[in-house]
Amino acid sequence: MRWLSRSYATACGGRRPRSKRPALGLEHFLQRQRVLALWRDIVRSINKIPASSTRREMRDFARSEFEWNRHVTDITHIRYLVSVSWELSRPSPAA
Repeated sequence: MRWLSRSYATACGGRRPRSKRPALGLEHFLQRQRVLALWRDIVRSINKIPASSTRREMRDFARSEFEWNRHVTDITHIRYLVSVSWELSRPSPAA
């Protein structure tokens, strides 16, 4: 009978971590979650557009903007980008 070793969440088990990047701090983690929520909201909004070249262009534009800012690591700049994007994606209330 072959024995299986248990692995615990706190023990690395002698293996190297999967990611070569350092672990995210709490603030980076929270901002990452906000960025992902923004991306999902944008994709949902784009999917409401009837299938056409406009829909494809909007998706490509959104993707290129996210790719362009992919390597931004400054928390203040990330917050700025997210806040500006949320303001642009939300309709303004009718006066």
